[in-house]
Amino acid sequence: MTAIRPAVEAKGVSRIFQGAGQDAVKALDNVSVSIRENEFFTLLGPSGCGKTTLLRLIAGFDYPTDGEILLHGQDIAPLPPFKRPVNTVFQSYALFPHMTVAENIGFGLKMLGKPKAEIAARVDAMLKLVHMQEQRNRRTSQISGGQQQRVALARALAPQPKVLLLDEPLSALDYKLRKEMQIELKRLQHETGITFIFVTHDQEEALTMSDRIAVMSSGNILQVGTPWDVYDRPAERFVADFIGETNFLTGTIESAGNGHARIVLSSGARICATAAKDFQLGSMATLMVRPEHARLVKGTGDLAGTIETIVYFGTDTHIHVRLDGGEAFIVRQQNSRCANCGFERGDKVGIQIGDDAAQLLKD
Repeated sequence: MTAIRPAVEAKGVSRIFQGAGQDAVKALDNVSVSIRENEFFTLLGPSGCGKTTLLRLIAGFDYPTDGEILLHGQDIAPLPPFKRPVNTVFQSYALFPHMTVAENIGFGLKMLGKPKAEIAARVDAMLKLVHMQEQRNRRTSQISGGQQQRVALARALAPQPKVLLLDEPLSALDYKLRKEMQIELKRLQHETGITFIFVTHDQEEALTMSDRIAVMSSGNILQVGTPWDVYDRPAERFVADFIGETNFLTGTIESAGNGHARIVLSSGARICATAAKDFQLGSMATLMVRPEHARLVKGTGDLAGTIETIVYFGTDTHIHVRLDGGEAFIVRQQNSRCANCGFERGDKVGIQIGDDAAQLLKD
């Protein structure tokens, strides 16, 4: 099987900004990551984690303090932005309001000195790609926010860059339109075959669109993996806590081996969990259970507690339970037509945790 070659690589990249006085801010700390050709890759993390800084280094808007940025094996760190086969779509679309949709899309090609016939052909192809043929002669000030975003994407894709960088381009859209554009972005990436590198702090957005995700914190990449990897098998507590809703329980390791461990909680309950690494017997450890991987029962279960709150979300219901040991625990149940969750506030309940639903984490 032929290995997929990297489109973009960061090798030992650091970026230090000199602050006031002698203070310095390390936005990136010896970051290394390999982004494959033709994949939708997302940099995910909270504000200030370094994801936009890394994007700016790839674009050429900033330069690393240390390390290399490679594009298809070539060091592009010395190249200015206009000499890199990379385009960027920003949070603010930066369209020209006095120009038509078609003129906006063709502007970059015009600046590159492309022949008029080639520009016209590419503009037509891009309008078709983003489903904007009927709006070609309208000014961008006369179209909706979602349509403006399509124009910005078309303009960035028109020169056929090898890599497209997207810096939180959906954040200004309302919820419904944002969901629609997530699907559109994935379609565009698939149809063009261009490597997309997407920056967001929205976990659901990252899970929806990405082939792989890099979870970042404090200038470091903590985990790179598929959406399934980072959600169901997080490498550490920060990743588990940042992506989705998670129950954390603390206990003592009673036994461990063959990728599994048994933990005794303060209430005396025993929970079996998967363990990606070896843990010392008798040591304290944290385990995680996703709310949808637990099930409420009216009898006994792996855990016991009392329902404190029931929150209805339409598609599902979140049931907040206070365990007998004092810990808070959330169970998520999928809703069915014409039926409530079957439980009420104050009910004494058991919680069953399925095989491999709990995972032991390193803090």
